[in-house]
Amino acid sequence: MNQLDALKQYTTVVADTGDFLQLAQFQPRDATTNPSLILKSVQKPEYAPLLHDTVRRFGDRALDEVVDRLLVRFGCEILATVPGRVSTEVDARLSFDTAATVARAERLIELYQAEGIHIDRVLIKIAATWEGIQAAAQLEQRGIHTNLTLLFSFCQAVACGQAKVQLISPFVGRIYDWYKKQAGAQWDEAAQSGTNDPGVQSVRRIFNHYKRFGIAIEVMGASFRNVGQIVALAGCDLLTISPELLAQLAASEAPLPRALDADAARQLDLPPVQYDEASFRLALNDDAMATEKLAEGIRAFCADAIKLEALLQQAQSAQQPQ
Repeated sequence: MNQLDALKQYTTVVADTGDFLQLAQFQPRDATTNPSLILKSVQKPEYAPLLHDTVRRFGDRALDEVVDRLLVRFGCEILATVPGRVSTEVDARLSFDTAATVARAERLIELYQAEGIHIDRVLIKIAATWEGIQAAAQLEQRGIHTNLTLLFSFCQAVACGQAKVQLISPFVGRIYDWYKKQAGAQWDEAAQSGTNDPGVQSVRRIFNHYKRFGIAIEVMGASFRNVGQIVALAGCDLLTISPELLAQLAASEAPLPRALDADAARQLDLPPVQYDEASFRLALNDDAMATEKLAEGIRAFCADAIKLEALLQQAQSAQQPQ
């Protein structure tokens, strides 16, 4: 049995890609996308027709709607390949606007439903800011399921638990990146790997808290830099993995035992934790890594959203009569 098949015994495997032509070989249950992944895909020749067809059909609409229709087009193609769900992200520029996030999420769901996709096959990805978490709480009450992303801190996970979101995506690799950069020449790769990896430890703490207190939110580790991080989180509810790392897992037959155990977590002696807005903001501010990586992640997604809009505008101009 290869490591990918072994992992699937304990964990739901999700493909982290907008490249739906790669999906079939790994047979993931779900798939996740984000603005950066979609931007990367539409610049490949094999996906250019999707962009141009979307512009041909809807190019006279507002640019933000054309973007959403392109995201949904990719989502529908992915759902034709995976049996489960796709995560589609709300524009990161709305990360601090609860009402606008809710409105954009509702439009994405309406576009999916117009394509015949059931609401339960879509997760709306939202940055785990205070405003984003409150938007997710409202959406969940309306039957729209959410995936809270750019999650780097325990306080973000606790607030998501209070909001009763469907799923969270704690980022492993970006946490690892931050601590490695801070340590500089003092970083000891061997000593900070596996269960000692700071990103792995963050997800383990969140997983144990949720299971101990019966918080029925799916934990999906994300943003992996190496197979060792994935192996150290085998048993997590879900793991979203890039095609490159999925291929490495499929090529290895090394042992892959369960690392996280929900039953064991339920027996742990852990303190209950809750946050209101003020205490959440203070806790996030006290976590320099989480504060910096959340801001950096939102900036990067915003920049890629702008680049995606520029590509759509170029396609609109090219299709207009001269």
